[in-house]
Amino acid sequence: MNDDVTAPVVLVGMSAREVQAHNLLHEVAHEHDATVAFLQLGDPSLSAELTRLADLGAQRIVLVGVSLGALAPAVSWLRRIAAHWWRERAEQRPIVEVATRLADGVDQVRQVLAVRREVTGAEAGLESAAWEDVPGHRHQVLVCRGPRCTAMGSDRTAEAVILELMRLGQSDDDVLITHTGCQFPCNHAPVVSVQPDDVWYGDVDPDVARQIVAEHLVGRRPVESARLPRTRGARPATSRSSRVMTESLVEQEPGRFRGGSATVMPDQGPPDRLSQTLATGPPTTRGENPLGEP
Repeated sequence: MNDDVTAPVVLVGMSAREVQAHNLLHEVAHEHDATVAFLQLGDPSLSAELTRLADLGAQRIVLVGVSLGALAPAVSWLRRIAAHWWRERAEQRPIVEVATRLADGVDQVRQVLAVRREVTGAEAGLESAAWEDVPGHRHQVLVCRGPRCTAMGSDRTAEAVILELMRLGQSDDDVLITHTGCQFPCNHAPVVSVQPDDVWYGDVDPDVARQIVAEHLVGRRPVESARLPRTRGARPATSRSSRVMTESLVEQEPGRFRGGSATVMPDQGPPDRLSQTLATGPPTTRGENPLGEP
């Protein structure tokens, strides 16, 4: 695939959709003697793979962004993250080249690889005044991306939520979307919860997702037909000694404590607001194009 045998090629999954399809991405990488990294949510991260290859002595590294869905961030984000790594690396820095457009399918990788541009270090940084403040959202939607929900298509659920919000003119100042780890009622996958309303939904396929957006997030009326029962237990006062014991047990036997895994995934990608915690792309508010250059 690569006419310069001294330059390792890395296929970079740009969004949560590619994390979901990691097996396919690895198969394609194997066919082309390339490796795989992820811009966000997946491992290895782009920075980790760049470091690994540079530490092995690579003098040049070629990056190809891959998008298998509709909401991947623009290729400028790939350059931005690569440039940040390049600027921060203290050891010998390899030349890093980035394909000038994304491969919108695995069959486009070879074609996209033909035109690439070197990272100079002058690319935009990872901070911007537009990303300083917490958005003024009225709702936060937590889309479960645990193993069962992912297997049951929660990537399509998240995409349906985003696209319907955009269609109805909603922004991150209205609804903030966050991918999470396991939310626990796995038998009802895919699971979505809406805060601060404390409303939980199960079996949220794309059609139900669009209904939740229209009726609950915009119309302010929960969708009772998809709602899961929610019972709050009393929380007894916890002494310091019992907290210390519990923390010790969690460290020794984390699998016994369900709460130990119910955490929101750390953001490994660019801060991109409505599409942001969806792991999908650059800012969508203040007149910016969610699918275009930042």
